[in-house]
Amino acid sequence: QVQLVESGGGSAQPGGSLRLSCATSGITFSIYTMGWYRQAPGKQRELVATITSGGSTNIADSVKGRFTISRDNAKSSVYLQMNSLKPEDTAVYYCDAKLGTVRDYWGQGTQVTVSS
Repeated sequence: QVQLVESGGGSAQPGGSLRLSCATSGITFSIYTMGWYRQAPGKQRELVATITSGGSTNIADSVKGRFTISRDNAKSSVYLQMNSLKPEDTAVYYCDAKLGTVRDYWGQGTQVTVSS
């Protein structure tokens, strides 16, 4: 059974930081492209960042320079370090594991709220 479990969400003040984690099981983690997506109320889900099995990253322009994605294959986990948070970063953040077009798994999401 494949599981993706996000943690680390919560509330932060503008300018603050949070670190999201996604622990996976049931997949050969090291071969998957991992990603973080987010969905704000009334908006479509959007890409935040991805990291390939080889470690190449793709960061959305809206968070570039503030967010960093990383992975630990030994722990089958992916992380999203979020710094300099803004109110517009408020959303539910989802972890995604993708293997080409063959496999695509999602976590249940974790809420991030940025407000003063």
